Amino acid sequence: MADEAKAKGNAAFAAGRFEEAAQHFGDAIALAPDNHVLYSNRSAAHASLGRYSEALADAERTVALRPDWAKGYSRLGAARLGLGDAPGAVEAYEKGLALEPSNEALTSGLAQARQAASAARRPGASGADGIGKVFQGPELWSKIAADPTTRRYLDQPDFVQMLREVQRNPGSLNSYLSDQRMVQVLTLMLNINLQHKSNGASESAAAQSAPQTPKQQPEVKAREPEPEPEPEPEPMEVTEEEKERKERKAAAQKEKEAGNAAYKKKDFDTAIQHYTKAMELDDEDVSYITNRAAVYLEMGKYDECIKDCDKAVEKGRELHADFKMIARALTRKGTALAKLAKSSTDYDVAIEIFQKALTEHRNPDTLKKLNEAERAKKELEQQEYFDPKIADEEREKGNEFFKQQKYPEAVKHYTEALRRNPKDPRVYSNRAACYTKLGALPEGLKDAEKCIELDPTFSKGYTRKGAIQFFMKEYDKALETYQAGLKHDPKNQELLDGVRRCVEQINKASRGELSEEELKERQNKAMQDPEIQNILTDPIMRQVLSDLQESPQAAQAHLKNPGVMQKIQKLVSTGIVQMK
Repeated sequence: MADEAKAKGNAAFAAGRFEEAAQHFGDAIALAPDNHVLYSNRSAAHASLGRYSEALADAERTVALRPDWAKGYSRLGAARLGLGDAPGAVEAYEKGLALEPSNEALTSGLAQARQAASAARRPGASGADGIGKVFQGPELWSKIAADPTTRRYLDQPDFVQMLREVQRNPGSLNSYLSDQRMVQVLTLMLNINLQHKSNGASESAAAQSAPQTPKQQPEVKAREPEPEPEPEPEPMEVTEEEKERKERKAAAQKEKEAGNAAYKKKDFDTAIQHYTKAMELDDEDVSYITNRAAVYLEMGKYDECIKDCDKAVEKGRELHADFKMIARALTRKGTALAKLAKSSTDYDVAIEIFQKALTEHRNPDTLKKLNEAERAKKELEQQEYFDPKIADEEREKGNEFFKQQKYPEAVKHYTEALRRNPKDPRVYSNRAACYTKLGALPEGLKDAEKCIELDPTFSKGYTRKGAIQFFMKEYDKALETYQAGLKHDPKNQELLDGVRRCVEQINKASRGELSEEELKERQNKAMQDPEIQNILTDPIMRQVLSDLQESPQAAQAHLKNPGVMQKIQKLVSTGIVQMK
């Protein structure tokens, strides 16, 4: 019974299901509590999950049961190194080498531990710095690419960025160990891997947990110099099955790469074929499904895309896949749903899916798509609400309330009219008049400007805007507005009267007829105007103003310049400059 549980643990470990492997080894230990090999294997499983405290406990039990077994010290050294205890790791590897001087795994592990210990003795160094050094060797990328279980991580930009950060700063490793991908790569770099031996006298599926030197190959399968006293050969069926599984995974990865190449060339049919083949070869990698979904999305086959995304999410939950992969599938589903939307309510489902994706991983691209979907929903709602006939009815109701001087009620109906028909300049003009009566001048000015934008020839827009600017005592701006309206309607009496009123106010300032209080108020208001601020900070205008005071002859030359003269007039109209 213990052998059966152990065999299940070996198979799970080889498949990268370390949690399951640890559980099976635990079941085997319950049946054979004095078997040192079982503790050794469970120590490797715990280390692969980044649970170095549990790995250390099992390694210590291994050494206690078989103090003359060199491999136990390899486990002990790896666990201590994982916990940042580099000196303790050195001690463990040295004890193992004392038992078996030619063991390459122990030798390379000792070198790594000594390097980590040396780094820890430097100021500011830490245990994480030491173990993080294994990511700085030149063989890092080739090892990850060579291993079928980690190769796919190189296609994930966020993981590549994490690796580069650890390369730059080994001390940052601990902050990334919550990511299962980083734990798996760490165990690969530390050479923690259950290996199947063809020699029945060797430990079955026991992993070499010692760290590797940069020149060491990813997996060293060395025959033990002394036969194990407890031969535990693996069943031939398990070995062949695992071999076939690895071959299928490798073939699936090649299909994925071919699919990626076809996708980049926009050969979508070929890409679909390769991704489908990859899914048939390996049903434990969600990326094949999400990639095919992306192709369907590009092809406009949105229903197929949604089906693949649902499948990817379901499979990802089952396999405990990276949350970012789940978010990616949900984002693609939301995108497909948004493409299929025909009405504003159709966007509700897409928006909900984007929000779910953001709970998995807050990705800027997903957030952007959510904002786009919400904006599109709002635009469709406006289009669906559009009804010029009802808009005219609401405008007439607003006119009646305006005549009755019930301005808030009038604003309400004008606003509803604009919801029904946002392109009617008359309604903006009427609502601007209401806002003016209510003293809401900024809102009225905004409506008047919108009115002019919709119909630059509509005189009422200019009279509304000019009147508001006049009430705000921005006489020079009001004058410009009235003059702009006269270009479209030269005989409009309201515009002509507006020009006259503005000129009178501007001339009062020019003649010095303003009271001290009026002058101060006008000057304070003018100083808040960006245009006035620009004039006063312009070096040329500062010189002109200086000449006006100190050198009248030079000032006359400046005033011949139309641009300068216009700016002087603006300063005079606002009371900043007074002519005597």
